Amino acid sequence: MLQQDYNSIVKSCAPAQMLAVSKLQPEEKIRLLYSQGQRAFAENYVQEALTKQKNLEGLSDIQWHLIGHLQKNKAKLVAGQFALIHSIDSLELAQVLNRHCAQKNVTQNILLQINVANEDSKEGFTLTALRRLWPELLTLSNLSIQGLMTMPPLTETGAEVRPYFKQLCQLRDELKKTAPPQHPMKELSMGTSHDYRVAIEEGATIVRLGTILFGERPTAR
Repeated sequence: MLQQDYNSIVKSCAPAQMLAVSKLQPEEKIRLLYSQGQRAFAENYVQEALTKQKNLEGLSDIQWHLIGHLQKNKAKLVAGQFALIHSIDSLELAQVLNRHCAQKNVTQNILLQINVANEDSKEGFTLTALRRLWPELLTLSNLSIQGLMTMPPLTETGAEVRPYFKQLCQLRDELKKTAPPQHPMKELSMGTSHDYRVAIEEGATIVRLGTILFGERPTAR
């Protein structure tokens, strides 16, 4: 990617933070984007993410996010290893991660993944479940809930997902009223290469861009 193209995409994401989704992308492409000024990268698979962290540790100020589904049996591996974990999708997972963080004496920044459209194919809290479980989530002392994340239904145009982004923003604002300082609830991770402009219009603070930055990724494993 040319520097001018990268700068143009960064500008189009303002004021949201742009995450470069590097899932299945070679480390050479990550280094190239890093050289152009990108610092925040997002991975989907735990082992791939940890391997890239190790291999790219020379990039001292790089920031790693985990955005893929996290299994409870891998929570120990990720505790304290990411700037932000976007995909905490159940109370049980949050409790397991909190326990491992306590054992390591670290506090992990997280987002709660919300299934705004109640799709059977997707993970995440329903709006009803999150409101019910919210008081219990607030008691997890080694987690810091930074906000919410969602992946809305795939649509032909980005405009069709606007209601889901709007709903997530409203939910964040509602929950923030009862959140203590430990859980800032400032972030909204929503929007991809397909619909990030709409997401930003509806309050996204983090957008997750892959294809627009890296081109088509290799075939998923």
